Amino acid sequence: MKRKPVVAIVGRPNVGKSTLFNRLAEERLAIVDDVPGTTRDRQLTEVEWTGVVFDIIDTGGLDPTQVGPGKGQEPLSVGSHQFIEQIRRQAEIAIQEADVILLVVDGQSGVTPADREINDTLRKSQHRKDGELFPKIMLVVNKCESREVQQNAVQFYELGYSELHLISSIHGTGVGDMLDELIDLFPDPGEEEIDDSLKISIVGKPNVGKSSLLNRLLGEERVIVSAIPGTTRDSIDTRVDFDGVPLTLIDTAGIRKRGKVQPGVEHYSVVRAMKAIERSNVCLLVVDAYEGVKSQDTHIAGHILDEWKSVIVVVNKWDLIEKDTHTMAEYTKFVRYELNFMDYVPILFTSAETGQRVDQILPLALRVHQERLVRLPTSQINRIIQQAQDKHPAPSKAGRHFKIYYGAQVWNDPPTILLHVNDPELAHFTYLRYIENQIREKAPFLGTPIRIRLRAS
Repeated sequence: MKRKPVVAIVGRPNVGKSTLFNRLAEERLAIVDDVPGTTRDRQLTEVEWTGVVFDIIDTGGLDPTQVGPGKGQEPLSVGSHQFIEQIRRQAEIAIQEADVILLVVDGQSGVTPADREINDTLRKSQHRKDGELFPKIMLVVNKCESREVQQNAVQFYELGYSELHLISSIHGTGVGDMLDELIDLFPDPGEEEIDDSLKISIVGKPNVGKSSLLNRLLGEERVIVSAIPGTTRDSIDTRVDFDGVPLTLIDTAGIRKRGKVQPGVEHYSVVRAMKAIERSNVCLLVVDAYEGVKSQDTHIAGHILDEWKSVIVVVNKWDLIEKDTHTMAEYTKFVRYELNFMDYVPILFTSAETGQRVDQILPLALRVHQERLVRLPTSQINRIIQQAQDKHPAPSKAGRHFKIYYGAQVWNDPPTILLHVNDPELAHFTYLRYIENQIREKAPFLGTPIRIRLRAS
């Protein structure tokens, strides 16, 4: 199948790129803030307009005039000056992937030196194919809410475009007309792609090395990496093919405990990370080996369990630990103790810095997903249940014993076992945990929670 057309939204900081992205996506996917420099990584989503399906990429502000703190025309958000070169590199990668570029400028500010330089950079990035220049570029003048701004927009003709697209991304004015023109520039999109890829999210508290792991897995600098917590603010989807299996790797913002989440941008980042867990098949819970398992890690693990997702615990920064022959075994016991409600999860000790065992992550994720889809025959389940009750009958409650008559797996993804019992009120969670463990002895369901439901019969 041919790939869908790709549109990249490019421009200097704070011209409304993310607001336009959200308008096109019809939901709040990109983080929007009045402070320039809020969007740092590429964000991609699918858009449909008049039956045409395409992908749009939001990018961090590309400001060639901003070379450090205190330079340029607008103040960047705190810490953003440290990412200027990386933001520029991310935008350039998005440009290389695009069929059409929406060059967004601010109608209220007029033409700026940064706009001119970005325009020149985009023009130089074009290449000629079949007599036409690619990628195509559309000049989008945003923030044209007033008639005065619309009249003054003629100054943008100096950038060399025959047509200006005047819009207000915050109100939606002119966006429909812009989209009509946009889809006319697409090459033949071919058949619509169906996203049947395996979704793997990389989650954890801030600064445990999630983005470094993703970059090491991909073998390229796909997302911004920094030692400063909070660098990744959006959840970033990256499609890869691994041994013939399509995967979507989702890098997420660090998740803090609710009381420590700052309002505004960070709040939306955490919400998006939680949403990434919800749409995942397998989660990579990344833990800092040097710090050990903290309450924030168990908080995230609990959320993964609440969503019934499969999980691998990735203990990263293993290169920082002084080791002997017993270190890994002792650390494994420590992780098992802290995450005792997830004793079925595999644990990998990795280093994104050196690449140690990173090559084992994706094969293990595939194995975990395969186990998630296992379906046990009803006869096997009932044999396990009968043997478990014979070996260890349920304790009595008010003189009555909890009895399981029979069971069956009624669902997979996640595996769900329905037990027909005499009285669900007599069941104690410890006995149900015992039944689960007996099932796992025969079918481990590696890294995957087993959901047990009761029905009175």
